[in-house]
Amino acid sequence: MEITLSSILTLVTIEIREEKKHYIVEDINSGEYYEMPKICIDAITLINNRESLGDIEKHLKEKYPKEEVEIIDFAGQLLQLQLIAEIDGVKVTLPEKKKEQLGFQWISPKLGEFFFNKLTIIFYLGLFIVNIVLLVSHPSLFPHYKDLFIFDYMVLNIITWLLVTFCTVLIHEFGHILAMRANNLITRLEVGHRLILVVLETDMSSVWKLPSKNRNVLYLAGLCFDMVILFFALVSQVIFTNGSGIFLSIMSLVVLDTFIRLVYQCCIYMKTDLYYVFENVTGCYNLMENAQQMIKRWFPFLKSQKTEEVVFEEERRMIFTYSIFYFIGVVLTLSLYVVFYVPQLLFAVKRTIPGYLEGPTSLPFWDATLFTMQMLIGFLLLFYSWRKKYSQ
Repeated sequence: MEITLSSILTLVTIEIREEKKHYIVEDINSGEYYEMPKICIDAITLINNRESLGDIEKHLKEKYPKEEVEIIDFAGQLLQLQLIAEIDGVKVTLPEKKKEQLGFQWISPKLGEFFFNKLTIIFYLGLFIVNIVLLVSHPSLFPHYKDLFIFDYMVLNIITWLLVTFCTVLIHEFGHILAMRANNLITRLEVGHRLILVVLETDMSSVWKLPSKNRNVLYLAGLCFDMVILFFALVSQVIFTNGSGIFLSIMSLVVLDTFIRLVYQCCIYMKTDLYYVFENVTGCYNLMENAQQMIKRWFPFLKSQKTEEVVFEEERRMIFTYSIFYFIGVVLTLSLYVVFYVPQLLFAVKRTIPGYLEGPTSLPFWDATLFTMQMLIGFLLLFYSWRKKYSQ
């Protein structure tokens, strides 16, 4: 089906919302969102007024004399995005797009508002300050890589760490869920994976229904609950200094786990919660993709994509700023490996190797064997992940 300058298009049902710099177009049927500049919105308005593409192109060239207007190319993009329903009265065959059924509607918006309102935001900010004060005033509370090793057997340490991580991540994600429900938005909790670790992720695609100024609370909701976790773990160690050794050790592990997750959130070269806040505040979307292209131009030895993201001229300065934070995030990640991960690995290996000397009839031997199998599986999956990523 050919699109010409005489063609008249009919679009699918869409909703347009103005952003700080551009516009968000929502496909009502599929729930997908697209960012477009003002000239594209004007074109869509004229398309909805049943004007031919030739007349639309002429009108846009008069209104935007400095812009390069190619209405046929734009219509092709709309067709590729499956936003065109009819061309000259002939229906376009579109694959059936169903909205995924999201859940947690059983959570009342009032419950969400209880945890996320103007007063609680101040409360979470206060906890952030208190946590910093506790760590500064009590240096012994600062996490150490050995906090991972509660028991003599590595298998028990790994199981305990997995359970603690699962619980704290679940609380983090429920922060996002409650914030979504506070705005009467539907969501779901997805199970994903990063290497051998199972992770939970909250579907936050419907945040685009909210004005830009209201989205940051939803992005930061998980961090707000992290502040609560960290506060209780730190205060427990301050209050119960003479308490059970296992309890205090678990609290130290909670601090370690939460602290590392907070540092990761600052690594906005990944799409962390703080990355989305950065995008939302600046009004520049696809920052990561555009910054990666800019960095590859700085370093020609890096493999570059054949196609690049469209970068609006006024966004280039913000992308440059983000690129600086991109490098800072990489440095933070390397610091985590140097301060925590590598020492943990070396300590674990040093502790388990003697287990092989005690023979297969001893628990240390099987503890060392199981730990070694876990490490081998992890490294194999890591190499597979790298090979798959860089071969594409």
